[in-house]
Amino acid sequence: MPIYMDRHYVEGATKHALANAHERDLEVQNKHGLQFLTYWFDEVRSTAFCLVDAPDKESIQHAHNEAHGSVPHEIIEVDPSIVEAFLGRVKDPSPVDSSGDTPIDSAFRAIMFTDLKDSTRMSTELGDTKALHLLHVHNLLTRNTLREFQGTEVKHTGDGFLASFASVPIAVKCAVAIQKAFDKHNQETPEDALYVKIGMTTGEPIEDHGDLFGAAVNLAARLCEHADASQILVAPDVRDRCNDMALPFSEFEDFTPKGFDHAIRLHKVDWQLAKFGE
Repeated sequence: MPIYMDRHYVEGATKHALANAHERDLEVQNKHGLQFLTYWFDEVRSTAFCLVDAPDKESIQHAHNEAHGSVPHEIIEVDPSIVEAFLGRVKDPSPVDSSGDTPIDSAFRAIMFTDLKDSTRMSTELGDTKALHLLHVHNLLTRNTLREFQGTEVKHTGDGFLASFASVPIAVKCAVAIQKAFDKHNQETPEDALYVKIGMTTGEPIEDHGDLFGAAVNLAARLCEHADASQILVAPDVRDRCNDMALPFSEFEDFTPKGFDHAIRLHKVDWQLAKFGE
């Protein structure tokens, strides 16, 4: 059967209320010929997302309606491997203590795109063997930093990465650490200098009539394309969610990304001024 993700607006709900609703879903799932795999809940944004193995969207609506009456506002078919890449799991987490009180994480994520500048010219100018070696260096530096900052590699594009983070400030710190790692490499081996561009935004897994994290991924990619070598460009929501952190931002410019109908005020992360990621 296909795998679906649905979105609920649950204003005023608590994690315990959502846990109870999930239990009621499990009680009726066999009757409707489906399986509720797991869920995510964001108490601040009043949103919940369920992952369901079901024959069709209608059976999910009927099961939710019978279990607790909270019919989802939107349902999309998803690839479970992509869900796991973005959100880290496709089944309920195990309880962390004997009380059975399992923490349920939000599905809200920071989305990062990275791109190695001028990678397509490396083979022509340096030869295939040297270019492949430098790509391996690029991959190693980026992946090591993603792991250090709990980033999840969603996709390797050949000369860059798409990654997600549960914490926006940690995602920004990771971007800073990536640039510092490449800066250190360039100082130690200037003949093999590599320059990375980074774009970042935030989002939830289901946006109106879109793919999984569709608008957030597209915007992060556009910001990455717009950045210059060694720049980190972030959307306003990234900057706004780091107000309490000692992160070095500066306003950059207004920018209307391709495929978007309005301009946004970009912010640049002045990573050279950061006191972490070294």
